[in-house]
Amino acid sequence: MVPLNINVLSVAYFKHVCVCLLAQVRAGSRALYRPLSASVMSRPDARTGEASLALVPQSPVSQVALRGFQTSSVSRDIDTAAKFIGAGAATVGVAGSGAGIGTVFGSLIIGYARNPSLKQQLFSYAILGFALSEAMGLFCLMVAFLILFAM
Repeated sequence: MVPLNINVLSVAYFKHVCVCLLAQVRAGSRALYRPLSASVMSRPDARTGEASLALVPQSPVSQVALRGFQTSSVSRDIDTAAKFIGAGAATVGVAGSGAGIGTVFGSLIIGYARNPSLKQQLFSYAILGFALSEAMGLFCLMVAFLILFAM
């Protein structure tokens, strides 16, 4: 027995998909113009849970190939949801900024309690740390607003 080459199988599958696609186009199937989700949900076996071989499309790959050219309100809703999720993820850095500011001033209090003579130098370092931490929080907030309003 001679083992089959994987390239032979993939070429045979590609030919099968092309033949099925051409058969559906020649038949004038309206299923090619509808989104894949609408085609699947309109089938009776998808609603009742019964699997019928007569209702299953010959090649779901042919429907998936043409689905990318369609725009629907569902895809716009997904894009809007993705914007909100991205903006929410970008604002997580603001919480890190707040934790950083708390750490800076907590360390200032501890340092002042250990050595009160370094009050002025410790305070200048604390202000520098506050500014850097706050800048990172503002950068995160700016990215969140860019995701929401510029894209």
